[in-house]
Amino acid sequence: MKLKNLTFKGGIHIPEFKELSEHMAIEAAAPVKEVAIPLMQHVGVPCEPLVKRGDRVLLGQKIGDSEAGLSAPVHASVSGKVKKIEERFTSGGSRALCVVIENDGEDARGFELTNRNIEDISVEDMILLVREAGVIGMGGAAFPAHAKLQGAQKGIDTVIINAAECEPYLTCDHRMMLEYADRLLDGLKVMMKITKAKQGIIGIEDNKPDAIEHLTIKLRDYSNLHVAQLKTKFPQGDSYRMVDSILNRKVPVGGRTGSVHALVTNVGTCIAIGDAVVRNIPSYERVVTLTGDGISQPKNILTRIGTSIEDMIAMGNGFSKEPKAIIVGGPMTGFAQFDETVPVQKNTSGVLVLGKDPATEYEMGPCIRCAKCVEGCPVNLLPLTIAQLALKGRFEETAKYHAQSCIACGSCSYICPAHRPLTELITAAKRELKTMAKTAR
Repeated sequence: MKLKNLTFKGGIHIPEFKELSEHMAIEAAAPVKEVAIPLMQHVGVPCEPLVKRGDRVLLGQKIGDSEAGLSAPVHASVSGKVKKIEERFTSGGSRALCVVIENDGEDARGFELTNRNIEDISVEDMILLVREAGVIGMGGAAFPAHAKLQGAQKGIDTVIINAAECEPYLTCDHRMMLEYADRLLDGLKVMMKITKAKQGIIGIEDNKPDAIEHLTIKLRDYSNLHVAQLKTKFPQGDSYRMVDSILNRKVPVGGRTGSVHALVTNVGTCIAIGDAVVRNIPSYERVVTLTGDGISQPKNILTRIGTSIEDMIAMGNGFSKEPKAIIVGGPMTGFAQFDETVPVQKNTSGVLVLGKDPATEYEMGPCIRCAKCVEGCPVNLLPLTIAQLALKGRFEETAKYHAQSCIACGSCSYICPAHRPLTELITAAKRELKTMAKTAR
């Protein structure tokens, strides 16, 4: 099969700005005085607290859980005393119950490290270990990993590691591929055993030649494991685009990658799965890219979950200039923040500090029907038409144009010469359609 110069139809080319941090090796975060760990960091049912104010907790101790099938436990990211349990804002703009822990600086562990042999562990035990470790989709989706693996035990022939990292500025996946390659391989083997997949493929954009070379060498002794070289284009990191580029399979409308016999997960999630099964490590930390022209020292930081954005900025030696925007995630799909006290979550891939805000420096003009948004849409939609209907409040009609298939990648808004907020309008239409569907039940 072809494994070079792979791509998909549509998409856009945008400045990368990865040079700010791509050569910065992962460093451990500086100790913080306290962490605020949300009990809702995943798709599904929120966790209930398993601790109370005044309790002493250990690093990696489970502090929240739920009996619901679609949920994922959360763990203490430091050892110390539970200061309070209260609602706080999270990076997505919603509020969640958080366990606030005062760090005692001891990092006294509440779990035993292991070195298990993957071949000796049953599929059922693997899924249970992933569940107990609280692993979720760390690329942004936040879907509980054990539920995804459980649902992929039949009909999967290929496991794909989504290592595109197509968002500008972000480099955490790139650094993990270079520095955590063996752990990445463990996670891939675990997923292949669970799914009985015949092959595993790591899809990497060609702007990361060192990662491509490094992992190609790592996989050379495996006949069923490959590195796929993808053309650098946004949004290559969308799982449906990844399957299209590598396997030439189109996920049907309303379907999942499993509908075309593929399981896709990102680099951080894959490593967390391997760590859970082989080493018994709960998901209490992750690599976060701290970057942007507004931060003094861009870095890739192994960050404890619950660390505030404010503390992260201090780890980068503060602002280099007056910030115009602080974004959690990438600039295309991330969320601008209004509160620096919001905590890092399991799916926080980056903290981006911008000295200027490109989203507000242009005035919106009329649509000139140039069709650039149609050309760039990776889902083959008509963004200008859907947005115009949404602007007029004709939300029901947007369904005829498949508004709900929009992946909110931001390509249409970015490429529009009139600077129209197309993605935002389509997202509003999707929200209205969802509300209408609930009301009709």
